[in-house]
Amino acid sequence: MSKMYAKETRCFKILRVFPTDVNNHETLFGGKLMSDIDNIASISATKLCRVTAVTASTDSVDFLQPIRPTDAVALESYVTRTGTTSMEVFVKVIKEDLLSGERKIAATSFLTFVGLDEQNKPVPVPEIVPESEEEKVLYETAEYRKQLRKSRREESKKFADHLVKSYPWE
Repeated sequence: MSKMYAKETRCFKILRVFPTDVNNHETLFGGKLMSDIDNIASISATKLCRVTAVTASTDSVDFLQPIRPTDAVALESYVTRTGTTSMEVFVKVIKEDLLSGERKIAATSFLTFVGLDEQNKPVPVPEIVPESEEEKVLYETAEYRKQLRKSRREESKKFADHLVKSYPWE
């Protein structure tokens, strides 16, 4: 199995917050940020496997600080750990007040992607090699997050069996 350094999957995107991006609290819509997170994470995932990478799950999005129209939003993503055909991608969101220059972590997110071949079948992905302190911490704690994902998915499947499948108007 081939290997790749986490830094080789690293991606960056800096965005400005516009009036159409905010809610009635004058903060960035969570859904807008989630879309940007999925977008950049998919690039990191594809850089790792060099085939189509699809989102298997958005494992978590933790909104830590509100993002306002006076802020720039920097997203940074990279692959933190790989399985046989899946990969965990971390996205860090940093807000910077453009007037003061103050920066804060505004959100963090973990997503799981799977690389697919032309027949939409999962393909083996390279093993990820962490180098920086942050990469190593995320690599070492990935197994714990994997167990949480597995447990949550099993609970979701059980829960889904109890949900009504008809439309409310039927």
